[in-house]
Amino acid sequence: QRFSFHEAPPIFGNSKPKSGSHLLLQILNGFTQIMPYKYVEADPVRTIEKEGRRKTKEEILSDLNHIPRGAIGWGYVEASPENVAFLCQPHRVNYFVYRDPRDMLVSQVFFATDMYEEHGMHEFYKSLPDFGARLKVAITGIDHDGLYMVSVNQRYAGVFEWLQQEHVMCIRFEDLINNRDATLDAMLDEVESTGYKIPMPREKALSIVVKAIQPGKSHSFRSGKTGGWREHFTEEHKKLFKDV
Repeated sequence: QRFSFHEAPPIFGNSKPKSGSHLLLQILNGFTQIMPYKYVEADPVRTIEKEGRRKTKEEILSDLNHIPRGAIGWGYVEASPENVAFLCQPHRVNYFVYRDPRDMLVSQVFFATDMYEEHGMHEFYKSLPDFGARLKVAITGIDHDGLYMVSVNQRYAGVFEWLQQEHVMCIRFEDLINNRDATLDAMLDEVESTGYKIPMPREKALSIVVKAIQPGKSHSFRSGKTGGWREHFTEEHKKLFKDV
């Protein structure tokens, strides 16, 4: 049976770094096995390039525009007026994955310290005496001697902006882990809310997407569990987090 790559709605998967983007990516790759999408884009659309340069609004919009029809896009994109106007339309499907900020902070510190030496915070984190000291900096952010990182408050302002948008399905990372099947089912419902009908029985589609999820294959995968922050947050960290 032949399908047109122009029948299925455009899909964009979005998240904040260290908040479940690679799990989302595996789910989107599963989508290519159940609907007529050619592939998932290899590279994410980024607001900030790996070397730290912030892209212009025009560059980001150009990147979004250049995702071919029939391909699934993904990335780390802010809810700017331009991006919202392009993505948040009734005929498009948008997913935004977000995570408990405490778990995100722990994940970020491990990633920048032990897993990605090119990370802008790698050298500074390594210079600190222990994980607890690094976690404090992750919470408060830093702007000192040319080193800059936003606080958890500033980081999550962008999350709250996406939560307010129409035509975006916002998904808690914790639900993808702890309530997986119901969350995946809702994600497929979101595709069909555009009027498109997934061309196979839902039970079969779900089983294919579940098989596509293999967290251990992610290069940045560490534990994939929820609530792990409790093992790392002291009372001092909890107070600092609440204050910020």
